[in-house]
Amino acid sequence: MAQLDIREKLAILADAAKYDASCASSGTTKRDSRGGKGMGSSEGMGICHAYAPDGRCISLLKILLTNSCIFDCHYCINRKSSNVRRARFTAEEVVRLTLAFYKRNYIEGLFLSSGIIRSSNYTMEQLVEVARSLREDHDFRGYIHLKTIPDADPELVRQAGLHADRVSINVELPTEPGLQRLAPEKSAPRIEGAMRDMKGAIEDTKEAKAKYKSAPRFAPAGQSTQMIVGADAATDSDIVQKASTLYDRFALRRVYYSAFSPIPDASAVLPLQRPPLMREHRLYQSDWLMRFYGFKPAEVQAAADPAGMLPLDIDPKLAWALKFREHFPVDVNRASREQLLRIPGLGTKAVDRILKSRRFRTFTLDDVARLTVSIAKVRPFIVTSDWRPTLLTDKADLKSFVTAKAQQLELFAA
Repeated sequence: MAQLDIREKLAILADAAKYDASCASSGTTKRDSRGGKGMGSSEGMGICHAYAPDGRCISLLKILLTNSCIFDCHYCINRKSSNVRRARFTAEEVVRLTLAFYKRNYIEGLFLSSGIIRSSNYTMEQLVEVARSLREDHDFRGYIHLKTIPDADPELVRQAGLHADRVSINVELPTEPGLQRLAPEKSAPRIEGAMRDMKGAIEDTKEAKAKYKSAPRFAPAGQSTQMIVGADAATDSDIVQKASTLYDRFALRRVYYSAFSPIPDASAVLPLQRPPLMREHRLYQSDWLMRFYGFKPAEVQAAADPAGMLPLDIDPKLAWALKFREHFPVDVNRASREQLLRIPGLGTKAVDRILKSRRFRTFTLDDVARLTVSIAKVRPFIVTSDWRPTLLTDKADLKSFVTAKAQQLELFAA
């Protein structure tokens, strides 16, 4: 490997890290360096795609330790046979970069992943050394997210959890046949076994912390995973079922979806085109329906078409409502929270405001309109003190009535 300076390495390895979607950082404990102790802070709130209380956008330094890899997964741009420029950081270089970026107020944490070099244990040792040095040698109190390696020694993974706020293990693909076909060197049972061990360690630490204040923290922001969408033949229904199973079995904080992106010199077994980005978006919406809106996996799957794919032109909750109109209209002045959450166009905050306010007043259609972006989307599915949809809910062309019509904007319109 040619000798590269640290700027060249950073350009290569930061770009290589963009394919990893699971970098959100909510749920950790609060730490700061007030009083002159330590360096950095972690607010216990989202870092990627979030804002600090004073309005600053805060983010992670997101890099790979190396983009070299001994595995040859068909879908990965960093696979062994890929003709890409390679680079590798030392653990010390990552530590120096993290501290330098923090001191310049560019970041408040680190997201670190890596290709596999030499062996799973050797790579995991390097990742752990970065986190250990930041925490112990430099008293860094910012956020750290480490990608762990399923085949690594459990003791190394345990050490990762002691130093990192969040750990993640990628399941890679939604189905085991897809993984066997596109990443034969990886094993679904081994991946899920590592996730099971991590769940056990997190739960044991919580029990210890409840008894002893001096018990060490262990991945306080929990564990997450990521799966690639569109590289294999898995349908949206398959992906929804897989995500639900992962949440239930391993108490994950998040399941992330990453739309497959065609790569240079791609294998013939891969699709020639990437899936629509809207598909990834609909899967995230279905994920939220299960996590925050009380939908069961089977209900989300029922919103899909006969081929098992969620519609791209409307969101999954609206698709479900259009298919199961017998649940509507819902009286916003009497319905339970569970019923209100099923109404298309109403989010959790709007529902909570309705429940809080209706103890003192009766809601009209205008009142509901103030809580939603599009009252046209909500109107056919609700009853208020001054509105009843009568036959509107059963209209054959209701979908066209509640979906926004695309408009061609005029650049020089008056």
